[in-house]
Amino acid sequence: MPMPPYPVLCYTKGCGQKAVYKIAADWSDGLTGELKTYALGCPDCLAAWFRPSRANQAACHTAPGEVLQAPGVYYLERGQHDQQLRRASDLEQRLSDS
Repeated sequence: MPMPPYPVLCYTKGCGQKAVYKIAADWSDGLTGELKTYALGCPDCLAAWFRPSRANQAACHTAPGEVLQAPGVYYLERGQHDQQLRRASDLEQRLSDS
C-alpha cells in the first residue's frame, strides 16, 4: 500500500520531526509476509527506538509456522511498498555496536 500523502512523523512523543527510518522485522505466517513495524523515527531518535524494538521482538511468541525475524532499519520512502524499502544495514550495524 503506498504511503499516505500526509507527513509521517517520528514516534517519539513531542519530537514532531519527519520520520526517515522504519524499524521493522520480516514476518510470515507461511502463506503471506510483510514487515512488522516497531517504530518510525527521525535521525535523532532512531537509536532510542532500535534496542527496545529488538527486545520487543525477542519477547514475541510465534505460532507454529509463523516466522518473525529480528528488526532492522529501513529507509522510509514515500510511495514504496514494504518489499521495496531499502535496508540501512550499515546504520543497523552501528546501532548494534553502540
